[in-house]
Amino acid sequence: MKNRLTELLKIEYPIIQGGMMEISRARLVAAVSNAGGMGTLGQRMDLAAWRDEVKKTRDLTDKPFAINLPMHVPDLDKRLDIIKEEGVKVVATAAGNPARVIGELKDAGVTVIHVVGSAAQAVKVEAAGVEAVVAEGGESGGMVGKDRVSTIVLAPEAVDAVKIPVVAAGGLCDARGLVAALALGAQGVQLGTRFVACLECDAPQKWKDAIIKARDTDTHIVPRGKAQARMLKDEVEKGAMAGIVAARIDKIETVESIIHEMVSEAEQVLARIKEQIL
Repeated sequence: MKNRLTELLKIEYPIIQGGMMEISRARLVAAVSNAGGMGTLGQRMDLAAWRDEVKKTRDLTDKPFAINLPMHVPDLDKRLDIIKEEGVKVVATAAGNPARVIGELKDAGVTVIHVVGSAAQAVKVEAAGVEAVVAEGGESGGMVGKDRVSTIVLAPEAVDAVKIPVVAAGGLCDARGLVAALALGAQGVQLGTRFVACLECDAPQKWKDAIIKARDTDTHIVPRGKAQARMLKDEVEKGAMAGIVAARIDKIETVESIIHEMVSEAEQVLARIKEQIL
């Protein structure tokens, strides 16, 4: 499954694990990278713990992995120092204009990808120098934009607007989602909720269980400080973030199984499509 994205990130499959705050730790990140995708380390932890997780990840994998870096964090400059000192090669920026950090990261040999919620944002960050964008639709879990453009509209809009690779995110969890994203013109997919419900994720078991039993109407948008987030309605695990795609996840698997199934079943999905065309 080689394409522009896999070549850019030096990965085997065009599958990225989203950087999910405090639950994207070394064990999950390394498992995704070892399985051929790209794991992404979360950022909601203090600087010492964050650096420690980078070191742990490197101990667990010799494959590329990314670090999530929101532009609004108060200790941004200190986190940039850690990224450079630890030799991190891929950074996924989000939540703000990455223009102020791109030059510094590129000088350190870092590939920068950025999460966008509109085609206009994609154009802006491409001009700033990012090398790929993640077009995250409003179906996604966690922090969401106020406009919440659906993935099926946002992904092709972004593809048509920029020349750099586009990754589709939001509402995707399996081979059908991967094939759909490629059909929309994206070079790959980013998954969050699917990787919460895996054995290697450090999320509480009740969070994972709530995802497994969720239906398609079991998430809602709630205020989160000055922003908003999509969360589960489940009262047992109140406040746990998850995308609408939780309704399509029915078992907790290993990372290796999730990625292997996505890749191996993609050909079956394509075969079914051909059968449907008269």
